Formats: sequence, C-alpha cells, structure tokens
Amino acid sequence: MRLATAVNPWILAARPATLTAAVGPVLVGSALAAADDAFRWDAFLVILFAALAIQVGVNFANDLADAARGADTEDRVGPQRAVASGLLTPGQMKRGIATAFGIAAFAGLYLIWLGGLAILVIGVVSIIAAIGYTSGPVPYGYHGLGEVFVFVFFGLVATVGTRYVYDRTAPAEAWWAAVAMGLLAAAILVANNVRDVDTDRAAGKRTLSVIMGRDASRWLYAGMVAVAFVTIAVAVETDILPTWSLLALVAIPRAGILIRAIFTQTSPPALIEVLKGTARL
Repeated sequence: MRLATAVNPWILAARPATLTAAVGPVLVGSALAAADDAFRWDAFLVILFAALAIQVGVNFANDLADAARGADTEDRVGPQRAVASGLLTPGQMKRGIATAFGIAAFAGLYLIWLGGLAILVIGVVSIIAAIGYTSGPVPYGYHGLGEVFVFVFFGLVATVGTRYVYDRTAPAEAWWAAVAMGLLAAAILVANNVRDVDTDRAAGKRTLSVIMGRDASRWLYAGMVAVAFVTIAVAVETDILPTWSLLALVAIPRAGILIRAIFTQTSPPALIEVLKGTARL
C-alpha cells in the first residue's frame, strides 16, 4: 500500500508538472497576436484561465478513468494517483471534473463574445474530446491515439485558437508555431508512456508505447522533439516566422539532454524527470 501523500489531493490530481502543455500554446498564440498589434490583456488572461481549466479537467478525468479500469495499481510507477490511492472518492472526482469543465465553459462565454461562433465550436469539441480521452465506450487514449489527441488539441487547436480570439484570424505563422507546440506537448505524453509501458500493458491499456514498444517509442520521442525545432527553423527560413523566433533554438542543448536521458535511463525517477523536463521545454 502506498503511503499517503502530504500534497493536497486536488493538486496531486491536477498534475502541476504537465500544466505547461496548456500554458505554452497560449503564450505563443498571444505573442503572435502582439506582433500583429492585436494583443489585449483581457483576452489573454481569460484564454489562459480557460486553457488551464480544461487541462486540469483532462487530468482529473484521466485519474478517475485509470482507477476505474485498473490502470493505476500498486505496481504502477510514478506520482501517486488520487482516486486509485483512496485520497479522493470517484464521486468527488466526478464533481471535480464537472467543476473544471464548467469553469472552462464559463470563461468560454467571454471568448465566444470576442471570437465568435468558431470559439464555441472549438470549446465544445475540446471538452468532448477531453472526456473521451479515457472515458466512454472506446477511450482512444487506451487505443494508441493519445498522442494524436494531444498534438491536435494542445498544439493546433490551442495555439491557432488563441491567435484567432484576438482578431478572428488564423495566419500561417500560427499554424507553423502550433505544429512545434503540438509535437512538444505530445512528447510529454510519450515520455509518460515510456515510463509506464510495463504496467499499462499488464492493465490492458494499449497506449502507443505499448503498441510500438519501449525502444521505438524512444525514437518517436526523439523525432517529435527534433522536428519541433526543425519546424521553427524552416518557418523562419521561409519568412513565415520572424527571425527572432530563432531564439527558441537556444533550448536545443536542453532537448539533447532529455533525448539522451530517455534512451539511457530506465529507473522510474529518472523517467519522471524526463517528463517534467519535456513539460518545461
């Protein structure tokens, strides 16, 4: 039996180390708006608030679904899960999920006023997709499609959607930046699944890493991180992104450390650090 955590169970279930996956695209999309003289603080703060609420809701739903399906057992490595460890009941977590998505929907009303019906569609689809990630009759996070979900919604939708709210446009630079953000966000999930491949396989959770195997997943991780930087460089070279965007390349040495670690480290603590490092990247 795991020892009880000293951390508030709601904070534990929110998985703070992963929240940069929600923050990063908002920062990038807002920076693009600022470059086009379209930035406004009210929009930025509400977008950021809504994005964090959706991410927390996704993490809550994942915590609940994994406990219900037996994916989070005592044999699992990594941070303690709130429902599986008994820190929160399923009923409490369901209310937490409803609260998180309710907050996101409330914030979305203001964003719909700014960005129009396109934002309503984005919000509804995002929440449905978030719930379906580990819930419903065919939870696609359990069928090798988790990385696709993260790339689309925490990359393309989050970055381009953020840029769109400011002046209802989705220029080419937003799409290119969104590809880079989506690849790095998906790499966070790959790092997580490489760590959990054995326990996920035992629990019948068919993540992409379970399907591909640990070694192939390591190469997938390396490819995602590398292509994210290549995307930025190509966008600058083709005059889609401004030259200043090359500042992102100063993070390449850090990326190299993470890639080396995922290939050479096997202990759960070391792989948890790869996950956290990718989130910071």
